[in-house]
Amino acid sequence: MSAPKTRYAKSGDTNIAYQVVGEGSRDLVLVNGWASHVELAWESRAVAKFYGRLASFSRFILFDKRGTGLSDRVTPDKLPTLEERMDDVRAVMDAVGSERAALLGYSEGGPMSILFAATYPERVTALILFGSFAKHVFEESAAPRLGIGSPEEFNVVIEKRWAEGYPPLGIWAPTIGSNAMASEQWARAMRMSASPAAAAALSRMVQQTDVRHVLPSLRVPTLILHRVDERIIGVAHARYLAAHIPGARYVELSGEDHLPWIGDSSAILDEIEEFLTGTKHQPETDRVLATVLFTDIVGATEKAASLGDGRWRDLLESHHAVVRHELARFRGREIDTAGDGFFAAFDGPARAIRCACAISDAVKPLGLQVRAGLHTGECELMGEKLGGIAVHIGARVASRALPDEIMVSNTVKDLVTGSGIRFGDRGTHSLKGVPGEWRLYAIER
Repeated sequence: MSAPKTRYAKSGDTNIAYQVVGEGSRDLVLVNGWASHVELAWESRAVAKFYGRLASFSRFILFDKRGTGLSDRVTPDKLPTLEERMDDVRAVMDAVGSERAALLGYSEGGPMSILFAATYPERVTALILFGSFAKHVFEESAAPRLGIGSPEEFNVVIEKRWAEGYPPLGIWAPTIGSNAMASEQWARAMRMSASPAAAAALSRMVQQTDVRHVLPSLRVPTLILHRVDERIIGVAHARYLAAHIPGARYVELSGEDHLPWIGDSSAILDEIEEFLTGTKHQPETDRVLATVLFTDIVGATEKAASLGDGRWRDLLESHHAVVRHELARFRGREIDTAGDGFFAAFDGPARAIRCACAISDAVKPLGLQVRAGLHTGECELMGEKLGGIAVHIGARVASRALPDEIMVSNTVKDLVTGSGIRFGDRGTHSLKGVPGEWRLYAIER
């Protein structure tokens, strides 16, 4: 999903950057944690997927709180009150013409959402809190990993090390903390979201936040979600919220990531969607019937050794060009290329067979022979890739083919009955890692 257009709402004298995406019948406002950047967030595939799911059942509204992202900055000596920041929610809702909305308060966005829901219950349809708190408490369990011993020391270190992405991604999302690329993207996002002094000032403000006295006055449907093993905001905070908000629904989730779009984000999204819509999420189609084709060059190792690296590389490039030309001609989709082999998919088995035959013929002028194997089955969609048992079967069928032979499973043979394609029976085979016996056939040309 591409990033929506950024606009500005006026909250007093402050400009608040916001975006709207989706056309659902209910409004959902995201109140982000510590620091955010509404445009940069969409560059993360995980965030974009998370936002896209929210927008699939709502008119999804997100904004940068004052002092962060694209909204007006604040000076460390003139920090906004929680009431002023809460009013930014109202300003954004007014700007987009939202009379009533559900609020999703994540992390430090929770107290703002709580205060807004208690102050303007007529404008709040529901309150959802994830990884949040009523009063911030310094988590001693996280202190060793942060390299600090007190809240104030934490604030000092933030300003000094903000440019390098402190606190590190491993604190916020342990499951991807060792990923160097993700860590650098995180550091860049933090630099773009706030200045070092503003980040430290915002941290001090978070530490002073306390809305415990507001909780008993909440009168809107409330959902509280929390991962039990996260260390930024311990689960005791969520349990306190659940015990003091009248009628709140509380769901503990497995995991240790504080960022909701990392880890099992589907579990979070499923709970939110069911809470707001009353129905469970119907999963998107993640399986498709496809014919998979595997090819590889016969005797590739020996030929590479006899030609030498340079000539073999040139020959391999010519082979790849030929294969890709035939795939395009028969509407096949290249899924993967490894060394001298191709993995492609087709939406029809007859075209897949004809493509395999065309590839076999087209590489002969290059002095090459290929073996090929095909199978039709239900495949798992994994982004642009395909996976699942059907793919493994296709690869195993290909491994049974002789030089210049195109082998197919019984499934493929049955599906092209009446096409005029002729087959030679090659008997039953055990395919490594695949249960049962498989009848295989070779294309007769």
